[in-house]
Amino acid sequence: MDSLLKQRIDALIMSSPVFVFMKGTKIMPQCGFSNNVIQIFNALNIPFETFDVLSDMEIRQGIKDYSEWPTIPQVYVNGEFIGGSDIIIEMYHSGELRDKLTSALAS
Repeated sequence: MDSLLKQRIDALIMSSPVFVFMKGTKIMPQCGFSNNVIQIFNALNIPFETFDVLSDMEIRQGIKDYSEWPTIPQVYVNGEFIGGSDIIIEMYHSGELRDKLTSALAS
């Protein structure tokens, strides 16, 4: 990955304590997995920002290389990669996600 792409991705991730790379937007997710993550964050009433990877093929592939994770969505909390839809769902059901997000937003 070239340094300019890495800088773009770093800037996106650090632009919000909770950041999601997804297909589509918060208002109109374009895949079920992205929709799952949006619904969970909305249910938790957590502020978050997103980037639609369908709008930028360089970011779409770059984020997979950046995280070494092959799928979208990808969730970052305070700059740390947390995981994709399945991991977020598991964390939500266990209560771990609420705790992690509450702590991240308090710092």
